[in-house]
Amino acid sequence: MIVPADVRGNILSFWGGFARQKSGGAAIPMDSEPIYLAGSEIGEVRPLSPYHDTVCRFLDALSHELLNDPSCKAYPDITAVAFWARRGNIERLKKRMGNDEIRIGRGLAFHVTPSNMPVQFIFSYMFGLLAGNANIVRVTTKDYPEITLICDVLKRVLEDFPELRAMTAILRYPKESNWTEKFSARCQVRLIWGGDDTIQMIRKCPIPPRATELVFPDRYSLALLNAAAIEKENETKLQRLAQNFYNDTYWVDQNACSSPQLILWLDGASHVQGKERFWAALDKLAEKRYDLPPIKVTSKYADLCRNALQFPQTGALHAESNYLYRVPLQSLSENIENLRGRFGLFYEYDIKELEELNAIVSGKYQTLTYYETDPQALAETVRASRWPGIDRIVPVGKALDIDVIWDGYDLVREMSRIVDVR
Repeated sequence: MIVPADVRGNILSFWGGFARQKSGGAAIPMDSEPIYLAGSEIGEVRPLSPYHDTVCRFLDALSHELLNDPSCKAYPDITAVAFWARRGNIERLKKRMGNDEIRIGRGLAFHVTPSNMPVQFIFSYMFGLLAGNANIVRVTTKDYPEITLICDVLKRVLEDFPELRAMTAILRYPKESNWTEKFSARCQVRLIWGGDDTIQMIRKCPIPPRATELVFPDRYSLALLNAAAIEKENETKLQRLAQNFYNDTYWVDQNACSSPQLILWLDGASHVQGKERFWAALDKLAEKRYDLPPIKVTSKYADLCRNALQFPQTGALHAESNYLYRVPLQSLSENIENLRGRFGLFYEYDIKELEELNAIVSGKYQTLTYYETDPQALAETVRASRWPGIDRIVPVGKALDIDVIWDGYDLVREMSRIVDVR
């Protein structure tokens, strides 16, 4: 059995704060006015059409400034924001949506963004703008440098877009204050990014009768790997697969809803060598790339012991180092979505066909990442089996790629309304 050892530092996370432990927060009096980080108080709202030219030009300018700001270059998650907002990507999304309908934003969108994902607030804001809405975005009170850096750049760019500045309020206030209730009372769209408990708490604050709500609760994801294909892969492709899987998992300490928790091996029982090659490559990569402070090793070991008590189908631990723990499962139970790992703890199970998951897939299931498997066949299985879950099917390495289609929502369509002309 591997025990906690002296290891180094903190992980540089692609998404910034998925992996972070408790962080210091800004001291804000409970009864104070919100602190505006960008934009200002929003008055009368006149919504725009989706993918309005002004919004597209603004996002391209924001992308350019983020990419060229010296302070922002130190943060890969900010670079990801800038890359997403570039003109080419926005034009691609606009073309995909088409112009068959007359649409306009719903009005005012109120976004409650999570405390462990520093850059999620700017994605939510951009989605709201693309739909044509004015946006009030509450960010966490934790002092993440990414939030400050992005908002500083955002303020500069908004100076050249006064119309959008009047539609922007990026702010901070304690979650226990009554501002959530006030903003909920006047919004036409409310987005809640957070855990199940957070969603239930915020839903106690009523929204107007015609308002709509989008929620992004706790989800569970898995990966399907073709053991036979991996067994025959050359070293270059094997290393690329390990790197892509690392990006989906270790970068965020497996805390992202879209990070795979359960690793399914297609024909794994017949191709054990394929599994061993993959895990060996991943272990070697993690030892080189992943900083593992003692608190993470201790937490991982505690999770392992706790899960072993709760799930009797867990097998013996396989571990060559503290960087990678893997545990085979003897069977899958209906509550398997509660079996989760962090910091390099993975659970694996051999299957012959995806239909074996019919009894366990619930609405909790979000993303299925795959390697050397036909994605259209996977999608057809989801449809034909009438699964209540699985909203995304993406290649290994793309689990964290957020887009306007997320959690089964087309966010721009959901946050805009149709003007029906006959």
